[in-house]
Amino acid sequence: MGLALAVGALVQGTVGLGLGLVAAPVLTLLAPDLMPGLILFLTLLLPVITLAEGRSAVDVRGLLWALPPRIPGTVLGAWLVVQLDQATLGLAIGAMVLLAVLASAVALPLPLRRETLVAAGFVSGVTGTVSSIGGPPLALLYQRQPLEVIRQTLAVYFVAGALLSLGALGIGGELGWGQVGLAALLAPFVVGGFLLAPLLRRRVPPHRVRPAVLVVCGCSAVVLLVRSLLTW
Repeated sequence: MGLALAVGALVQGTVGLGLGLVAAPVLTLLAPDLMPGLILFLTLLLPVITLAEGRSAVDVRGLLWALPPRIPGTVLGAWLVVQLDQATLGLAIGAMVLLAVLASAVALPLPLRRETLVAAGFVSGVTGTVSSIGGPPLALLYQRQPLEVIRQTLAVYFVAGALLSLGALGIGGELGWGQVGLAALLAPFVVGGFLLAPLLRRRVPPHRVRPAVLVVCGCSAVVLLVRSLLTW
């Protein structure tokens, strides 16, 4: 679990997302009773560190459009968890993310404007609550922005999103001290992976940022699809 978290933190510290992609499947296999609360507690750590480094590149206007729809998306996600099985939900979400990545890869426009931000915020609320993978919808909109804008804007979004999801799980009685304790034990692995990220980030030229974001989002969709098929 520590190794998966360290690698995920390294990826997220480089391109802005990736902790859930790498670590969530491993943590789900090894500690299913503690998920998704465990990964949500840990995902709070990285964005806070990222914002401590600097907040000047945060797209405040974009967040004002994307964050409010996250609330009804979170509520819908919690309802879907009760109504449908995880495998079916995972297949649907993974397919949607993969289609969005493929559309972007073939140069179909994904404009960064209020309508798309509202839609991405809502979808992210659903996917983040259901599968703990909530970053790709918003990351796809910001893929053409500078790396620091992506990292810092997603950091704010992840903090707010994780708090909303933890609140929903807490109301549903799905959180406990076991998740908090294990998250505290695993936190040094997250910090360690994140501290290595600047070494990798300096090797990512600006023209490689968009492909890197697409690859991470695409991999998250594939991981979710495979995980869902195995449990379907």
